[in-house]
Amino acid sequence: MLENVNASAVLTDKAYDTNTLREGLKSREIKAVIPPKSNRKEEIECDYWHYKERHAVECMFGKLKHYRRIATRHDKKAINYMGMLSFSSVLLWLR
Repeated sequence: MLENVNASAVLTDKAYDTNTLREGLKSREIKAVIPPKSNRKEEIECDYWHYKERHAVECMFGKLKHYRRIATRHDKKAINYMGMLSFSSVLLWLR
């Protein structure tokens, strides 16, 4: 899923805390911002200052799902769906 991602950092939750994912991101010089699972044997540091940014993204998706047309995906074409996402995002931004 992350093969085509071109970013400086990847923000995920604890479910993605695996050594193979971390090594794959490190080989591509992408910063892994993943909090460690509670049962992890070796302690790994997490940049919690950047991890807080993930909360803003999750809240945005939650607000977008209040629009029925987006939540149920009535549009058949991807370009129409993207237009509605853009329009809804602007409406939320203007609040």
